[in-house]
Order: sequence, then structure tokens, then C-alpha cells
Amino acid sequence: MSEKRGKLFVISGPSGAGKGTICKGLLRDSDPSKLALSVSMTTRKPRTGEVDGVNYFFKTKEEFMQEVERGGLLEYAAVYENYYGTPKAYVEEKLDAGTDVILEIDIQGAMNVKKSRPESVFIFILPPSMDVLRERLTGRGTETPEAVELRLSKTRSEVAHIKDYDYYVVNDDLERAIADTEAIFNAEHRKVKDGVSEILKNYGA
Repeated sequence: MSEKRGKLFVISGPSGAGKGTICKGLLRDSDPSKLALSVSMTTRKPRTGEVDGVNYFFKTKEEFMQEVERGGLLEYAAVYENYYGTPKAYVEEKLDAGTDVILEIDIQGAMNVKKSRPESVFIFILPPSMDVLRERLTGRGTETPEAVELRLSKTRSEVAHIKDYDYYVVNDDLERAIADTEAIFNAEHRKVKDGVSEILKNYGA
């Protein structure tokens, strides 16, 4: 176990805000021993090219529910006909090794994590505006106009939860948004209360 435990960073935001792209940017130049993305558990079948333990931990529904019953998940939810959850053991192993862990999950999952791990750091990713979000969703070319409007309506209700988060980042420029999120990570590691013993020891105070 590392002397200094890692921190759990929970990142949420509406569809189209770019939270996944920001997470990839954070990991892009990071030391894997310092920062890792949590791997979710799911009951859905692997897609072509997906690797068990890398993209997801693939389980049967029976195996998944066994994890739920034994308290092996930090949070979980049913999405259509499949279940998705965050394995507690995987996250704990990384944190104990001194590695920070990014948990990219929806708002419902984030609030469940907050109940059990209130010491975690909660970051909300926002699009620059609703108009920009509409352009992003429309630009994907995968949504009908009705589906886009439904997502925008959902976004308005999701943004209302921002008061439950510690920080927010506006993704109006991707590289700046990545830098802003990195700044939050760095600031969290400079809190006096977390390092006071080591500081006093080093300076003989």
C-alpha cells in the first residue's frame, strides 16, 4: 500500500458535453501509476474489439447480481436491458496504490457514490451553451430532431444537480477544459489538511 492514498474524482455531465473526451485527454499524457480510469462492470455482450478487464468487466446477470448482493459495487444502474456498475475492489486497489481514479458516470450514479464516498471530488462538465449542445447533438447525425429535443430537455434537469458537485468545467475549448480539470486535480493534492503531517515533518515544524 502506498503511503499516500489516491483520490477518487467523479466526472459527470450531460450527453454531448464532452466528458468522455476530456477524460481521454487527462489520461493521454499521464503516468498510469498516477492516474487511471475506472473500468465498469456490465452484463451486456462485448462488442468487436472490446477486451474484458480493459473496456469493461463483462459478467452474466447472475454474476452481476451476486456482486450487488455482496456489496461489491460502489454504484450500479439498469440501462435498458443491461446493468452497469463500478467494481469497488478495482477502485480500492488503485487508490491504495496511490493512484488517482477517474469515475466517469451519470448523475444518478455520482449521487450514489457521494452517499458512500463523500470525500470524493465531484466535477460537472458543462457545454458552452444549450445552442452549442444542440449543434453538437445534431452534428452527430445519429439522432432524430425529436431525440435531440428530448436530450436537451434532460440536460436542463441534469444541470439543476450542479449544486451537488464541488467544481464545474465549461467545455468551450477542449484543451482548455482538459487543463482546467487538471488544475482541479492538482489543487486537490495541495490541500493543507491532506499533507499537513508530511509538511511539518519535512520542515521540522
